[in-house]
Amino acid sequence: MSEDIALPFDLPSVCRKKVSVGFDGGRLSSDAGVLLLRGVERKLGLAGRLASCLRDRRDPDLIEHSIEEMLKLRMFAIAAGYEDADDCDSLRHDPIFKMAVGRLPRTGEPLCSQPTMSRLENAPSKIEIARAMAAMVDQFCESYRGAPASITLDIDDTFDAVHGHQQLSLFNAHYDERCFLPIHIYEGTSGKPVAVILREGKTPAGAEVRTILKHVIGCIRGHWPKVRILVRGDSHYGRVEAMEWCEEQGVDYIFGFGGNAVLKAMTQEAADVLCVERAITTAAKLRTFAILDYGAKGWNKERRMVARIEATRNGLDIRYVVTSLRGTAKHLYETVYCGRGQAENFIKWHKAQLASDRTSCRDPKANQFRLILHTAAYWLMLTARDVIAKRSPLSVAEFATLRLRLIKIAARVIEGAARIRVFLPTACPDRAVFRQIAGRLCAAGP
Repeated sequence: MSEDIALPFDLPSVCRKKVSVGFDGGRLSSDAGVLLLRGVERKLGLAGRLASCLRDRRDPDLIEHSIEEMLKLRMFAIAAGYEDADDCDSLRHDPIFKMAVGRLPRTGEPLCSQPTMSRLENAPSKIEIARAMAAMVDQFCESYRGAPASITLDIDDTFDAVHGHQQLSLFNAHYDERCFLPIHIYEGTSGKPVAVILREGKTPAGAEVRTILKHVIGCIRGHWPKVRILVRGDSHYGRVEAMEWCEEQGVDYIFGFGGNAVLKAMTQEAADVLCVERAITTAAKLRTFAILDYGAKGWNKERRMVARIEATRNGLDIRYVVTSLRGTAKHLYETVYCGRGQAENFIKWHKAQLASDRTSCRDPKANQFRLILHTAAYWLMLTARDVIAKRSPLSVAEFATLRLRLIKIAARVIEGAARIRVFLPTACPDRAVFRQIAGRLCAAGP
């Protein structure tokens, strides 16, 4: 690691004592928590899983950094807040990152540079990208100890602005920008990522939604043939092609649905009664529900609709969902359908707190591979959080909080002849949680 020999500088005094600051503290790192992520990665085997999907086309005699090692560095860097490949130039000498990928902190060779990492991101072919995406679905399934009785798949897309002329980018009038609209799929109760798919900046068509569900659910049922699956999404995904496919495959669904004149007429009586009741009681808001059997012109049959009717001082608001589930209208809307709102948090962790909107490559294959790497970093953070004791506030913390409290910890690293010693701050406020995670995920061993 190169040492900074710049002269120290002064800061305001404290209790009449002079304060001098210099970058000459020795072999230090500001990211000691990456060692915890190393234990998480060893448990999950993410880097090895993804590396097995890629073909190394380099000359074996000239290889200094294996694909698995580079994948580890990129995942750890993203989780620690270094979301760009440019950061590899700064991290390649960091003692903690060197240890995390399996190199000695002082005598070990530096890690890969930014050009090497960028070449890796642009190297996978379309087939290799497909294998890596399937491998992430396999990771989702293998994260369960046994086959669950049921799972809920929340599907949604998110805005990803582009600032150049990347392939697949389109101008979207709603956002008034050129963008991608990648689709995110998560398991609704656990927050585990299933798939993140780069796509054009336009609303998905019915055939596209059907194709995505077909491939993702096909991979899941390859592991769990009898699992019950519920798919939830907003009105972008309430397409007849998707609903017909789900019905053919025995998959339940609940999707938002846009209103129309026919549905308005079917709910008019209940809406009028609710408005009168609100006016009589002078309540600020009243809500009721209705179950309808509705068949659009392009449908092959009538389907179950739930209408949520709400009267307020500002007027009447009616929302609709279409579903294959049975139950009361109130339960289906407020508990089942509205439960998909949690997926917005999962997308926020992935996109905002792990910066998965860094899709700046011109080639869409490279941008898709970046999304896979950010999903791998999501797995590292989620798994680390899941082992924290439930009594700790950090057990439900967002990824940004986990990074601040458990990863951004200063450390001095001393490499001896037979031992590497990592010195952490005595005043670390979360040392008990740090030690707990280390004990559960990073047990001593080779």
